[in-house]
Amino acid sequence: MLFKSLEFKNEVGQKVKVMDIPVLEEDSTYKFMIQVRLQTFVTSIYGEKKPKKCYSFKDYLKKVMKWPDYEQLFKVGELKNNA
Repeated sequence: MLFKSLEFKNEVGQKVKVMDIPVLEEDSTYKFMIQVRLQTFVTSIYGEKKPKKCYSFKDYLKKVMKWPDYEQLFKVGELKNNA
């Protein structure tokens, strides 16, 4: 899976980076949901008083999505032979 990142400046002028944004195909069933979640996430970061310099969108999705949907989106498979 391909990932992209997003950089912007918040209200104070501090540069903030959001990493691990999945790039989905146009016909993906998760495309709209990811767009809405990303917009919500960036809005919440933009309004923070003391934001961090770097955020992981993938970690945010892990917290807010249902686990079966998260697994399907990122296709988390089990490792064989403890590899």
